[in-house]
Amino acid sequence: MASLTVWKFNTVEGAENALKKLGDLQKQQLIQVLDAAVVSWPQGRKNPKTYQAFNTVGVGALGGAFWGMLFGLIFFVPLLGLIVGATAGAISGKFTDYGIDDDFIKAVQTKVTEGTSALFLMTGNVTLDKVEAAFAPEERGELIQSNLSSEQEAKLREDFGAEI
Repeated sequence: MASLTVWKFNTVEGAENALKKLGDLQKQQLIQVLDAAVVSWPQGRKNPKTYQAFNTVGVGALGGAFWGMLFGLIFFVPLLGLIVGATAGAISGKFTDYGIDDDFIKAVQTKVTEGTSALFLMTGNVTLDKVEAAFAPEERGELIQSNLSSEQEAKLREDFGAEI
């Protein structure tokens, strides 16, 4: 079963640095990162910068449409090349099927602000104690969300999974 987690960092570089470290830990087979997206919001910018961290050709990867719709809903801007034409209410209702509800949206909107960053991760197997030990306390982010049932994972892959 996969987990969808969101980690907020108090610096603009925090999410990117954490992703690099997770890449090293993945090489050691301590974590399986199926997909990831980074949001960074430099001071003085009206909107955050985002990007999908992995090529969506891999197993378990979500398409850019998923990240674009999610970030468009959270930050009210079309991102990652996706033009969000549907109303926020309709999109929000659809994301509830994946365990991404209004409380999650509000938590991310409240916490990811100018001068911060966030790492959105879809992970498989994790050796939690070793991954946690690899991060110094000041490098650890704040967990905003962590949930994905087997049904929600299957629905995400069905609706947004990249074509292989």
